[in-house]
Amino acid sequence: MTSTLPAATTPTVPAQRPPAPKIVPTSLAAPRFRSSRADLILCAALLAAILLVQGWNISAYPALSDDEGTYLAQAWAVQHGRGLAHYTYWYDHPPLGWIQIALLTWIPAHISPSLMTVGSMRFAMLVVSAASAVLLYVLARRLSLPRWAAGLAMVLFGLSPLSVVLQREIFLDNIAVMWTLLAFCLAASPSRHLWHHFGAGLAGAAAVLTKETMLVILPALFVTMWRHSHRDTRKFALTGAVTACVLIGTAYPLFALLKGELFPGGGHVSLWEGITYQMSRPGSGFVLERGTGSYGVLHSWLYYDRILPLGGLAGALLLLVTFRWSVTARALAGPALTVAVLAVVALRPSGYLPAMYVIQALPFLALVLAGGTASVAHAVLRRRRTEQERTYVTWGRRGLAAVLVVAAGAYVVPRWYDGDRTAMTADANAPYRAASSWLRTEVKDPADTRVLVDDALWLDLVHDGYRPGLGVIWFYKADLDPAVTKTMPRGWKDLDYVVASPTVRRDAPDLPNVKAAMEHSTPVATFGTGEDRVEIRRIDDNHDDNDTTTTVRSSGGDR
Repeated sequence: MTSTLPAATTPTVPAQRPPAPKIVPTSLAAPRFRSSRADLILCAALLAAILLVQGWNISAYPALSDDEGTYLAQAWAVQHGRGLAHYTYWYDHPPLGWIQIALLTWIPAHISPSLMTVGSMRFAMLVVSAASAVLLYVLARRLSLPRWAAGLAMVLFGLSPLSVVLQREIFLDNIAVMWTLLAFCLAASPSRHLWHHFGAGLAGAAAVLTKETMLVILPALFVTMWRHSHRDTRKFALTGAVTACVLIGTAYPLFALLKGELFPGGGHVSLWEGITYQMSRPGSGFVLERGTGSYGVLHSWLYYDRILPLGGLAGALLLLVTFRWSVTARALAGPALTVAVLAVVALRPSGYLPAMYVIQALPFLALVLAGGTASVAHAVLRRRRTEQERTYVTWGRRGLAAVLVVAAGAYVVPRWYDGDRTAMTADANAPYRAASSWLRTEVKDPADTRVLVDDALWLDLVHDGYRPGLGVIWFYKADLDPAVTKTMPRGWKDLDYVVASPTVRRDAPDLPNVKAAMEHSTPVATFGTGEDRVEIRRIDDNHDDNDTTTTVRSSGGDR
């Protein structure tokens, strides 16, 4: 007989609820750019507009500069196996910048060597501009800006008249900015892979080796990496990034050491002398002191656009002040710090401020201006309301947003339209083209003619049959490069022509051979008028000094 035992009673265990999903605020959720069709469409549309505006009339405006010609001529020397420069390389800048220009221009230069001139090769800079604009959009989204704010940053960066003018030119700063934006994108990677942080260090080193002044931005880069790295691997990631940056950066002094040119010595240039020159070059005065060179540079920037520089500074100040209680300000700490550091460097009382310095700040000015706009919009228009107020607030919010957009557009669009229209229609380089044509057609034996020019025309004359380095001479080298001066035993008397461009006239008083060549020459052709004119002057060693002085003064003379 089987007895049935009562079933043991067991306590009821309440069902365990799955953990609530972690809610990430919208402003902190970094999107996956590659998986967002809306992001891709917006970025592609804005990129097309930027390339159209920057590419149209790119060879004719702005006026060719000696710096552009120098970097392109150095790239030409790399392409033709002539070393790191078309004259003696004296460690004025790390060579990685024009090595990249050589790579960008290699295919068109190989197809048609005559294309290797400043005007035509400006089109290579569109590749750099496109990459930088896309990287800026990606960075804005990774720093949690809403889509409209990321698009605004891209528009500010790519369509500001100041950006259009400077990004067209063959400057090392434009390439360095591209590497810097890549470094920030990797530092703010949402996946937080360690190799992303190592890559950020490598990209930062590439930016510094492209233009050494980017060194001051590296602290802001590491601040961004600190905020976006995982807490458990943060120290390792930063250590790896810093190590990668330092190891790549030391390649430059190691190169000089292996060549025996790290320190000064008899009969050779040195990296130490190059650094000493850059650190001790005459300053251009305080940027806010009227009449100084830096003051003039600042106003040349503001002439093209006041909105991006001043608005960007205001945006950076707003984000730094509201850092403790604004999510957007904390996300944009790195870019805001970058703007602050670059502004402090520009405000040095006795520093040298080059015209292209602002290029380094342009993407970060655009980013913090868009971020500051997003922060204000979030604070003003996204306040919590009661249920009864929501309907009215929604319509009020939309109306206020529409009014603000119309007001901003009414202020910005006319100013930008005039600046961009000038960039797309003006021809500032007709005098240079005419001078190049005259020297090609009127000089009967270019191979036996020696012409002093600035580097904006140097490659043009090389393609026209003048001997590079000896027949066509970059005017600085006639006084500053022993390899050139030893081929001129009679000094300026060994020259046949001097092309007096604005750059040559400006710097001639400080260069004895160039000054003497100007004083002992008469103009045989003049193209353009005023300070922008380009004169071709024939040198005559029997020319009377008093007559020459009278002629020079009557034709405008040295500036």
